[in-house]
Amino acid sequence: MGRTVSGAERESWYGSRPDHKIHVSLSINKITAVFQGKTIADSNRVIVLQETDHEPVYYFPRDGVQMGYLERTDHRTYCPFKGEASYWTLNVAGRRLENAVWSYEDPLVEVSGIKDYLAFYWDKLDAWYESDELIGSPSV
Repeated sequence: MGRTVSGAERESWYGSRPDHKIHVSLSINKITAVFQGKTIADSNRVIVLQETDHEPVYYFPRDGVQMGYLERTDHRTYCPFKGEASYWTLNVAGRRLENAVWSYEDPLVEVSGIKDYLAFYWDKLDAWYESDELIGSPSV
């Protein structure tokens, strides 16, 4: 994801790392994320971010996320390819996942399409569905 850094380090690395690629695209399928038996996120407008040396990440529009399960935290990290990430704790049925959700509310221009979208750590949730077909149950 990223690391916590000082303000002096907050710069884009796009010019100095041309081999590092990020591709942002709209998923052609509806994506659903489930935790504690509850649908946490569900949308057919999910952005897929593919980045060099990382697994693809689904970014959900906020209107596709059950925001009532999220609690904003003070945690922040900085990625020199995406910008500063803000975090939320997921709290469902008494089970809390600290800083399990993040968003780039003011991303670098190269990835401006993910602005205000929310992402979840894949391995923290109970199940992921693509067009209502189970594609992963990493925490089970």
